[in-house]
Amino acid sequence: MPDSFLSELIAQALSGLFSISVAPKDILLQKTRKEFKGQKTLVVFPYTKASGQSPEKTATMLGDYLKKADARILDFNVVKGFLNLELQDAVYLHHMAEILNTQQLATFPSVGETVLVEYSSPNTNKPLHLGHLRNNLLGWSVAALLQEAGFDVKKVSVINDRGIHICKSMVAYMRKGNEATPAAMQMKGDHLVGHFYVAFDAMYKAEVTALVSSGKEKEWAEANAPVMLEAKELLRRWEAGEEEVVSLWRTMNRWVYDGFAQTYKRMGVDFDKLYYESQTYLLGKKVVQDGLAQQVFYKESDGSVWMDLSAEGMDKKIVQRSDGTSVYITQDLGTALERQHDYHFARMIYVVGNEQDYHFKVLFKMLCKLGYAWAEKLFHLSYGMVELPEGKMKSREGTVVDADDLMEEMVNTSKEITTQLGKTEGLSESECRALYETIGLGAIKYYLLKVDPRKKMLFDPKESIDFQGNTGPFVQYTHARICSLLRKAEFSFSGISGDIKMSEREKNLLVLLAEYSEVIHDAAHHYNPGHLANYVYEVAKEYNHFYHDFPVMRESDASLKMFRLCLSAYTGMVIKKGFSLLGIAVPERM
Repeated sequence: MPDSFLSELIAQALSGLFSISVAPKDILLQKTRKEFKGQKTLVVFPYTKASGQSPEKTATMLGDYLKKADARILDFNVVKGFLNLELQDAVYLHHMAEILNTQQLATFPSVGETVLVEYSSPNTNKPLHLGHLRNNLLGWSVAALLQEAGFDVKKVSVINDRGIHICKSMVAYMRKGNEATPAAMQMKGDHLVGHFYVAFDAMYKAEVTALVSSGKEKEWAEANAPVMLEAKELLRRWEAGEEEVVSLWRTMNRWVYDGFAQTYKRMGVDFDKLYYESQTYLLGKKVVQDGLAQQVFYKESDGSVWMDLSAEGMDKKIVQRSDGTSVYITQDLGTALERQHDYHFARMIYVVGNEQDYHFKVLFKMLCKLGYAWAEKLFHLSYGMVELPEGKMKSREGTVVDADDLMEEMVNTSKEITTQLGKTEGLSESECRALYETIGLGAIKYYLLKVDPRKKMLFDPKESIDFQGNTGPFVQYTHARICSLLRKAEFSFSGISGDIKMSEREKNLLVLLAEYSEVIHDAAHHYNPGHLANYVYEVAKEYNHFYHDFPVMRESDASLKMFRLCLSAYTGMVIKKGFSLLGIAVPERM
């Protein structure tokens, strides 16, 4: 990596010129801004006190030292307190040769820390939807990036398989199910259970309307609608362990798990361990009892248990209802303890939408007040909600975009577009099917991951599958183009001539490719796959400009032709590896 020798050289310069002792790993180099000449920039302000000189003079002294000390530094320029360094072409040519020879883009040393990434965490009362797609893809990719950057990563999920929302689906099934099964209805199990969740909402609204019409206050009607009271009673009976209730709960949850497994497989995500709320809520209840003994929690006159966080700028928070049943945060307390016991993690990242920002502030503060030092290492990766051109989705009203339906729609759209564009010529039927799947799912994944996680986003299926612009299919097609070129040339790496005279466009592409390690580091440490997604797009875009300007196969100079084939192969490696860390496959033929 070009940065490595520079960092060591700058450390020597700081020591020799100003008697400053800095480890090479602590020297931060930036990408030089486009309006200035050079590839790497050193900010010298941190060293001016020791140098006793102005920022400009300090930068100039360092530049003179570096240029004289190492011939790989072609030139430098100073802009205020910024030292811009221009490297010899040979630095990048040598780096590319190493990459192609080893077939390895980057190696990151082990950090020696275990990081847990929680994502998905679905409820077992409905199928996964578009919002779950962003959650799963974001969580999986963050885990992949951290793994690539040297962390020991464990991917976990908590299955929210108990609670009032589960009981709502159960009540509707008991009233209207007629012993339906996924096989009998020819439906995925999660879809069947989700159907009854929507049915419950319809029954509930009808009962509330009837009560209000009879003269009851709306608030009273909402709390006392018979179907809602039945759901609350079902939850109490479940926690009491009544076999009839528990048996139905097991059956309906099993249907949902089978459905989820199919969706996860097509989505391309997986987990190292699953936790179940039906198990961890009991540990959460123990945490509550321990907290009462420590006087961290307190009990109200009705028997409910609370924590007062008003001194921390938050409200009072209930952790156990007056009837002894748990609330959502109770199981989160229990799950956090169990995971620390299982993995002794250095960090834990919760990938959850920003609608739960307050919940996680409360959870982390509770764990701190309970005396768990590792609570300081918990982080909520809060991402923006996904909306459609039609507006926000609502699960209970049945207005969500189902993940299974969306993936199928995107694959079908991929088939239609690729066929129209003639990109399937010469492919067998099975190769075509694989290509449609690769492009369709790649379009969704790229579109959802290229946006900064913190931002709310609008998902436009048609825009996501365009073969032009900042899309997954555009990058995938670029990779297929490179593979086609290398096949025609029967490319095999045999070295690069040292006296190649690169054009400015070729060097720009080569410098951009050399930034791969830096991009991976930044994307991993900022938990932002969007950094990598947009970098890979820039690589593909820059390569297409190069491909247009320099017809590789028509080049008569053998050394120059080999260099350009190497540049193409290097680009293909970066696209393929970068996309793999986003969970996106790339075709070799298209």
